[in-house]
Amino acid sequence: MDYSFYQHYWWFLLSLLGGILVFLLFVQGGQSLIYTLGKKEDDLKLLIGSLGRKWELTFTTLVTFGAAFFASFPLFYTISFSGAYWVWMLILFSFVIQAVSYEFISKKGNFLGRGTYKAFLFLNGLLGPVLLGTAVSTLFFGAEFKYDPTNLTNAANPTFSEWQGAFWGLEAIWLTPWNVVFGLAVFFLARTLGALYIINNIDRNTIQEGARRQVLINAILFLVLFLPYLINLLFFHPIWKFNLEIVDAGPYFNNLLAAPWTLVLLTVGVASVLYGFYAGALTKHTNGIWYAGAGTVFVVLSLLFIAGVDGTIYYRSLSSPVYSLTIYNSSSSEFTLKAMSTVSLFIPAVLAYIWYVWRKMDAKTGENHLS
Repeated sequence: MDYSFYQHYWWFLLSLLGGILVFLLFVQGGQSLIYTLGKKEDDLKLLIGSLGRKWELTFTTLVTFGAAFFASFPLFYTISFSGAYWVWMLILFSFVIQAVSYEFISKKGNFLGRGTYKAFLFLNGLLGPVLLGTAVSTLFFGAEFKYDPTNLTNAANPTFSEWQGAFWGLEAIWLTPWNVVFGLAVFFLARTLGALYIINNIDRNTIQEGARRQVLINAILFLVLFLPYLINLLFFHPIWKFNLEIVDAGPYFNNLLAAPWTLVLLTVGVASVLYGFYAGALTKHTNGIWYAGAGTVFVVLSLLFIAGVDGTIYYRSLSSPVYSLTIYNSSSSEFTLKAMSTVSLFIPAVLAYIWYVWRKMDAKTGENHLS
């Protein structure tokens, strides 16, 4: 277990956390459907009650993902979270208003009114997935930054990293259309997963019928956006590897072949997602969320892992390619990674606790819950 092992190990854990986070965005997806499925007051109460029991899991996973990135690959955290300022601040803002909305939407006499908090929930359901998807896509398509550790000795301007874009991360929206395509794909995936969760969690025919229609509509929109993105990424978009110099190393499909388990995981994940969509849209089954959710975790895990495996540049500097990041030049020290790896052995216990809490929350839904 050398330094490289621990770097790959933590990149795997981050990829897994990213997959879990994308799955848990079903909360945001469900919130974006409240105007469609919650037109009646009773239906709206059921939707808010069901989604409101799970929103903290998404937020906690997002915070854990950011903290794990900071601990294991601090150089990326420093550059992206300080440079792409407005993207991350908008994401944070959308999650803050979500928390406030669930706290006050059902309280009588709140001064902003129920309609305002309902709009806030929809806004979080829109901005959260789109901006997160756009930000993640920059791992494949790059961003405008540079860093120079020697500049810390410059007494006049001891700046470690500089963001070259004038819009502090928002330029990712127009830097390449593929970033927006992926952001919208994550949005429609979240809506599909949200509808599948509602089908599984709320036992009311009118809501379920509407949710099944939304599964069909949003699943088609997701596939129309995601499949071209995936094909371009795997077979046409070049990867870059950092050896003595930056070289074109072929498409990302080469990385799948270099780590065959990722190819298997991606294939199984795609099949599982498609079956979950089919079960939710075209059958009476209520367990489509579990197939689509597990498939989502598998697909995201495999794609994120190949973005950084074996010296692949996972955050390319479009301004100065020599400053691009790999898991080798952006990780914490071997001692730090090794120490954190010991703590990571408790992850299965944490996942078991999350599952236990999930079941306990659902047990309180009474007749509105489908087991």
